[in-house]
Amino acid sequence: MKRIAMLSVVALIGLSMALVCGCAKKKAGGGEAAIRVGYSTPALTNQFWNRVSNGLQEAGKKNGVEVLVADAQGDSGKQLSDVEDLIQKRVSAILISPWDTDTAASCIKKANKAGIPVIVVDIGTSGGEYAAFIVSDNKEGGRMAGRYIAEKLGGKGKAVHIQCQLGARNAQLRGEGFEEIMKEKGIAIVAKQPADSRRDLGMSVMENILQKNPDVNTIFAQNDEMALGALRAIETSGKKGIIVVGFDGNDDAIKAIKDGGMAASVGQQPEEMGKIALETALKVIKKEKVEKEIFVPVTLITKESLEGKK
Repeated sequence: MKRIAMLSVVALIGLSMALVCGCAKKKAGGGEAAIRVGYSTPALTNQFWNRVSNGLQEAGKKNGVEVLVADAQGDSGKQLSDVEDLIQKRVSAILISPWDTDTAASCIKKANKAGIPVIVVDIGTSGGEYAAFIVSDNKEGGRMAGRYIAEKLGGKGKAVHIQCQLGARNAQLRGEGFEEIMKEKGIAIVAKQPADSRRDLGMSVMENILQKNPDVNTIFAQNDEMALGALRAIETSGKKGIIVVGFDGNDDAIKAIKDGGMAASVGQQPEEMGKIALETALKVIKKEKVEKEIFVPVTLITKESLEGKK
């Protein structure tokens, strides 16, 4: 009888342990425990990265994945420490939108050493091994902006090119596409200067350019934040008729286009980018095959195209 009682106790303990483990594996709504991934973003003060982050987190909720977002706040050193922190938290995958390509390489190599797969989102890297690169067709987007400007100017004019931080390869591709069309159409680029993706620097850079080149006709900025800063400088100067084109299609830029300040923006799909990045990370975690490079389409946003959506 004592032996039977002991066996019953052991069986009950085993059943209890199984139930506890089973419950630990359940997530809200049933299924297995949530996978945890990390997302290192360069700066959430930029609307674009906010939207990428939102897309990631929404896709995470739908797929039962916990997304840890680390904001580098425009600091390459902080981005590196953020990635080190995500490694310490033993995430199943790291998604990174680099502040610059060299910082990305250092971050990715640390993840490689820890055996954590990496998905690169929108900004390229100069080194390290990654499973997939989710990116807009940046060079074609730059060409798109160039063609629009050339058409508006009738093939004649003086252009300004405002760049993101020089280590941002995707932004450089936008610039290459834009300059390709300017050369093809014979439109001179009279000033070219970086403003590090920031609205305040975009304004100060444009103020300086206008002092030296008061007769410019158009500006292409490699992102909307800088385009909006340049627009502010133009408005403050009292100058009229300067065509301002940005890149990203963020909310403030769309408002400026509707109001007639900005002429256009090459629109990316940041929420879709985030969604695709999360889904790709899940496939990688599950050892499924993914494409090394995944392009997300871009579109030209103008006042006419916005009115056509009504």
